[in-house]
Amino acid sequence: MKSLKFASSAVMAAAALTIGLCAAPSAFAADELSFGKSAGELAPAADAASNRPPATFFTIADVLAKLDRQRGRGPNAIRTASLTPNTATDAVPAAKPLPPVGAEPFGLFTFRAPENGLWRKWRGLESDLAKEASVLEQCRENATACPSQAAQFLRLINAVKSKAGRDRLDEANRAVNQAIRYVSDFAQHGEPDRWTAPLATFATGKGDCEDYAIAKYIALSEAGFPREDLRLVLGRDRAIRQDHAVLAARLDGHWLILDSRRSELIDDGELGNFTPMFAINDRGVQLFAAPYAKRLPLGDELDAAPAAANAAETEWTGLDSPDAASPLLGFLPVLM
Repeated sequence: MKSLKFASSAVMAAAALTIGLCAAPSAFAADELSFGKSAGELAPAADAASNRPPATFFTIADVLAKLDRQRGRGPNAIRTASLTPNTATDAVPAAKPLPPVGAEPFGLFTFRAPENGLWRKWRGLESDLAKEASVLEQCRENATACPSQAAQFLRLINAVKSKAGRDRLDEANRAVNQAIRYVSDFAQHGEPDRWTAPLATFATGKGDCEDYAIAKYIALSEAGFPREDLRLVLGRDRAIRQDHAVLAARLDGHWLILDSRRSELIDDGELGNFTPMFAINDRGVQLFAAPYAKRLPLGDELDAAPAAANAAETEWTGLDSPDAASPLLGFLPVLM
């Protein structure tokens, strides 16, 4: 008889406990103290656009604290489910931002190129440019003793300086293109690639694509255009599989290309079939790089890669004449 009474008591206790557990969610809903952040603050706009119910946010630690308060353990009773807070939500995850666009020409990035033949050429050219700068300064002080090629180049600089904005770039591009006749380095100097300072180029009236770009670079610099907004760009013309050099100039936040093959300026995004490899200015030789994420689905890690495959291991040849055989046929651009 006693065992029967004990069993009845156990059944009644179990039933009471079950009723209490089932009622717990209603008690939570009626509690005046909310433990989640408001859906109005955190729910994405996509939820409001659709007819989905508002997103609900809560943490496990908040639930445990509410249970402790309801069971009379006092306001200071705290239990945590983990050392770091874990927030659960049924909200749609926000999309990751698009990869950034570089501030260099063609929307790319640059980093210092390894020491190679380009560095030696650039340092040699800088020495020649410093000597020619002294000649130009002497010509400004005494025009009667000025060499003819220096006087010609000074007239071009003054014509460029008389213009402003895009017209200044246009004047430099057209004037240099008209003053120089294209001749390959091999035909003129008997070597595959030589970089010539402007006065030496104007003395012969001949040059190749690098010589055009260098003359425009100095003419604009002498006319007051900021050198930090100029880049000698060495790249690869994929259409004819030849090396090619141009000058890039930044105007009002946009890069314009001054090309020896064109009389008009073009936007860097309009230079089709051109893979930029190196950018050169007062900072030295920089290697163009593109983010891997431009080729991968959104959400992948952002990293940097050369704008042309194996660019860091390949020497610039400067072979841009139609009959020149270039070893750079394996260049594959990251950005197609």
